[in-house]
Amino acid sequence: MNRNRWIVVAGVVGVVAAAAFFIWFFGRSTPEEVSLEGAVGALTTTTTTVAAGSDDTTTTTTSGSTDTGVEGTWTVDTSIGEFNFEDATSSFAGFRINEELSGLGSVTAVGRTPGVSGNFTLEGTTMTNASFEADLTRIVTDDSRRDNAARRSLEVTTFPTATFTVTSPIDLGVEPTEGTSLSVMASGDLTIHGVTQQVEFPLEAQLVGNVIVVVGSINIVFADYGVELPSAPIVLSVEDNGILEVQLFFTKS
Repeated sequence: MNRNRWIVVAGVVGVVAAAAFFIWFFGRSTPEEVSLEGAVGALTTTTTTVAAGSDDTTTTTTSGSTDTGVEGTWTVDTSIGEFNFEDATSSFAGFRINEELSGLGSVTAVGRTPGVSGNFTLEGTTMTNASFEADLTRIVTDDSRRDNAARRSLEVTTFPTATFTVTSPIDLGVEPTEGTSLSVMASGDLTIHGVTQQVEFPLEAQLVGNVIVVVGSINIVFADYGVELPSAPIVLSVEDNGILEVQLFFTKS
C-alpha cells in the first residue's frame, strides 16, 4: 500500500514538474530579430540608463542634425539605452541558432552581449577606418545553463572577443541626413574563435538626431570558425549555421 502511495505521489510530482517546465518553456519570449525600424524606435528624447553591470551612466538623445555635420569619427556609445535579454534598447551583438529539442520541436536560441565597442570615420559620402569588437564573455541568453554552454563552445577564456574590420572604404552614395535610411555592403574580416574569414556584411544605417543607428545581420557557418556546437540530452540537433546580428548606436567623438 505504501509503495503504491509513493508511486502515485511521484507520478503527481512528475506531472506538476513537467507542466511547470512546459509553462516556463513556451511562456518564454524570443527577442525579435534586429531591424532598423526597431533600433530607431528605441531612441527617445528621454534620459536613459545603461544596465548590464556597468557603471550607471545617462545620456539624452535629441532631435535635429548634429551642429558640426556628419564628417568625423563616430564611436559606439554604450551609455545609450538599456540592455536586457528580452528587449535591448542599447548597443549589442548576438547570435540566433535554430535547435530541435526532444518532445518540444524547433526553437530559436538567442544570445547577446552588451560588451561592444568600435568606431568609423565619415569623409564626405565615404565610410573608412571601421572596426568593431564584441566581448563574448558577457553573452547572456534566456537561461544560465545555455549561457555557459555558449561560452564553452566559443572557448571565451581563450578567445574572449569577436571582431569585424572593414577592409575597403564604403561608398554610401550620399551623405547621411536626418531620417534617411541607407543600405550598404561592408567588405571586411570577421574573426571568431581566433579564426578570420573575409565576409560581406549587409548593414543599414540612419541618422537620428545626434546618433547614427546601425543594424545588420549575416549568416555564418560555425565550422568555418572552428566552433563546435554544444550538445545536451534534450537537444536532438542544432543547425550548423546561425545568424550573427548587431545593433549599434554611434555618437560623434
